[in-house]
Amino acid sequence: MGRHRRPPEKRVTYREVFADGEFRRLWAAQTLSSLGDQLAQVALAVLVYDRTQSPLLTALTYALTYLPPIMGGPVLSGLADHFPRRRVMVVSDVVRMGFMGVMALNGMPFWSLCVLIFLTILMASPFSAARAALLPDVLEGDKYVLGAAITNITHQACQMIGFIAGGALVAFVGTREALIVNALTFLFSALVLIGLKHRPAPTHARTRLRLWGGTREGAKMVFGDRTLRSLVSFAWLCSFYTVPEGLAAPYGATFGDDPLYVGVLMAAMPTGMVAGSFVFSRFVRPMGRIKAMGWMSILACAPLVLCGLDPGFPMTVLLWGLSGVGSAYQVAANTAFVSAVPPEGRGRAFGLAQSGILAGQGLGILVGGALAQVIGPQTVVALAGMAGLSTAAILSLVWTRVRGDVMGVVLAPSVPARKVTAPSSC
Repeated sequence: MGRHRRPPEKRVTYREVFADGEFRRLWAAQTLSSLGDQLAQVALAVLVYDRTQSPLLTALTYALTYLPPIMGGPVLSGLADHFPRRRVMVVSDVVRMGFMGVMALNGMPFWSLCVLIFLTILMASPFSAARAALLPDVLEGDKYVLGAAITNITHQACQMIGFIAGGALVAFVGTREALIVNALTFLFSALVLIGLKHRPAPTHARTRLRLWGGTREGAKMVFGDRTLRSLVSFAWLCSFYTVPEGLAAPYGATFGDDPLYVGVLMAAMPTGMVAGSFVFSRFVRPMGRIKAMGWMSILACAPLVLCGLDPGFPMTVLLWGLSGVGSAYQVAANTAFVSAVPPEGRGRAFGLAQSGILAGQGLGILVGGALAQVIGPQTVVALAGMAGLSTAAILSLVWTRVRGDVMGVVLAPSVPARKVTAPSSC
């Protein structure tokens, strides 16, 4: 009897992905929202500092961007499973447009600005959950992998250019006018999304809306399954290797007073992520991506350990860039997560994962900043790398035992996404 051979995996191109009109609309909406968010952060920082002349209140305003997804993200993300996802995105955009327009009014008290900032960021949670849940319906199989990679690359690129372009626009037109421009980006995003095909709410989600109960069900769904538990742990690993970005300013100051040091350091990881995501999604086959998740997660953390040797500036940039390349494993983790989550639970599952990512990043940067004042930023980055490396090694060992549960689903795009069940032994 002849040896069974696995059918060859079809290689998908970026051109095929962009040929899909619905994906182009989702991508355009994401780009508008991302650029608008960077613009808003710059404008609000300048506006608050001009109003208060307080670095503490300015930092507090920036910190508010972390709180809403952590506090309300898992709850409001459930809306994406109870209502048509196109409607959730459009309504979220319209509401955020209104909040931004109010922020641009003259004479807004500081506390009102804080409330509006909180609510604006909070409404991003159902939008992001609905977009993430809808993308697998628009792109199937390996097209989804490239679509997710394009999404990550676009987000990183918007981060790289958004602050620079936002600063220039604020300097040119003023803070309130910049907030109005951001409000318009939400309007244009909503208009683009209206052109998406109507899809009803998930069949099994046509039940009484219970946001808190849905949050508990989402947590039980993710943490009650060993495959989903492993995948969300891979996603949350970024809590360790994003610590350097939060310490870029004090780290750059160790090389000199030139702000260019800080800018280059902050751009190193996003640049590595863009390069890694492109290569990983374009030239590595689906099976290879699943198998490579473990060692790439190790690559995301290991280079940071060498920062404890106090290397020079060029070597530090290289190490941070290599960490960014390794972090491209998130493309495969995202794809496997989508394949393993039932369609009617995607919104809650993605909301939980995203909230955990933001909470971990915020806590990691906070702890890292406190330690850096005592032992220095180089040592803190090295310690974060060591902690992440140890965690990644454990996750990689666990992943070799459970990855077979999801590999068949990832490599069979014609099979509807389903929940992978297996005896929980880890």
